[in-house]
Amino acid sequence: MTKTEIPVAPRERALRNQIATIEKDSGAKAIAVALHDLETGFELHYHADRWFHAASTIKVPILLGAFAAIDRGDLLPHSRVHVRNRFLSVVEDIPFRVDSSRDANSAVHNAIGKMMRVDELAYHMITTSSNLATNLLLGVIGTAAINQTLRELDVEDGIELKRGVEDELAFEKGINNMVTADGLLRILVMLAEGKAFSPALSRRMMDILHAQEFNQGIPARLPKGARVAHKTGEISTVAHDAGAVYLPKRKPYALVILTEWDPAASGRSRTIATISHAIYEFLTLGPPDE
Repeated sequence: MTKTEIPVAPRERALRNQIATIEKDSGAKAIAVALHDLETGFELHYHADRWFHAASTIKVPILLGAFAAIDRGDLLPHSRVHVRNRFLSVVEDIPFRVDSSRDANSAVHNAIGKMMRVDELAYHMITTSSNLATNLLLGVIGTAAINQTLRELDVEDGIELKRGVEDELAFEKGINNMVTADGLLRILVMLAEGKAFSPALSRRMMDILHAQEFNQGIPARLPKGARVAHKTGEISTVAHDAGAVYLPKRKPYALVILTEWDPAASGRSRTIATISHAIYEFLTLGPPDE
């Protein structure tokens, strides 16, 4: 063993090998996994510093930014936002719209011309991944303010928030929101520990994440008693899930699974669920160093 190598316990090595086998068998172009168990302190970082297109997982740091504004008093949960569907691209401020046929949520589109509360927009942004709600919150808070929040909380590493969603001109120029598994993990651990602003605000954010409606990834193969506060993200080339898993009679664990695929590939959610199940078995079969 060289001086730079860190000893790996046999069970951890077996888990890493298991994830590598799942990755190979799945046909994915790349998989990254980051894990922190609040019960034991055990951590796993499997390609966790690799950058991926964030897809909708970028909505987790945006949620954090929204609640930072609430914590500062710049916004209230019941502050009202005018619902519109016109935004400016980061490329030359060219206007664009969120395509309602591609958005997972119709409630926010149905409210165009009316007002919605900040907490409603945050709820729709996470639970049904509303892109319109996301861009409305970004318009109120600003990407610069959210990035400043990430720096102040020391969770900016591994998170690159550059634009709103469905900014096709930016996408064509390679200007994308990017994340690493470690970057998202730091935010989720902070939320699970109740250290984001205050325990009360952390709980409110976790309550929103618990209401997630897309559960084919991390939660899919967990036992019925498991509760998962999480955010998914998927576009043609990536599929992700990131959240905190709550099991009876133990502290939660934070888990991020990022995957990249050829556009025509299948089995994305199944692969994430398989890795999640492997992590669950690893943590519940016994102490990580056994």
